[in-house]
Amino acid sequence: MNIYTIIVFLYSYFIGSIPFGLIVTRVYLKKDIRNIGSGNIGATNVLRTGKKYLALLTLLLDVFKGYLAIYITAKYFNDFIYLSALVCLLGHIFPLWMKFKGGKGVAVYLGIILALSIKITIIFGISWLIILYVFKYSSLSSIFSTLIIFLYSLTLNDFDLSVYFFVVFVIVLYSHKENILRLKNKKENKIKF
Repeated sequence: MNIYTIIVFLYSYFIGSIPFGLIVTRVYLKKDIRNIGSGNIGATNVLRTGKKYLALLTLLLDVFKGYLAIYITAKYFNDFIYLSALVCLLGHIFPLWMKFKGGKGVAVYLGIILALSIKITIIFGISWLIILYVFKYSSLSSIFSTLIIFLYSLTLNDFDLSVYFFVVFVIVLYSHKENILRLKNKKENKIKF
């Protein structure tokens, strides 16, 4: 392990672990998002406060931090791009300062793929919206869209990229384990348009 690996690891984790959902609800609502709805710090749970603009702000900030980490890495440490992408995602899901209980990682993942490839971002976005429109479950949209991106990556003949997307799919499955259980028991909350 060299100094560059450590540098990339540290800033990627730090950026990923900034809990924007918690910060936004504390600043604007004087509430702790962990005591609302599912207790998650992501945009979907912030939406449960009834404040759509705060959910949108959380979404945009979480997307931005994923994009920022990869932008920095691509510019200065391009050989470590997948390490940065993975650590940033893990930082969001397992933030040290929140006892390793963070968000589900999907918005950060969106920011990461936005920095990696516009085409992949469009495929993810369209898949997510179609699945959400049909089934009304944000969690199901996230899981299947992540799977679709992994399957698509297999057509690109880029082994490292495919490995990264497979690992992300496994992580997203893990971060949605409670949602999967609720889907199985038909207790998952639907998104209302």
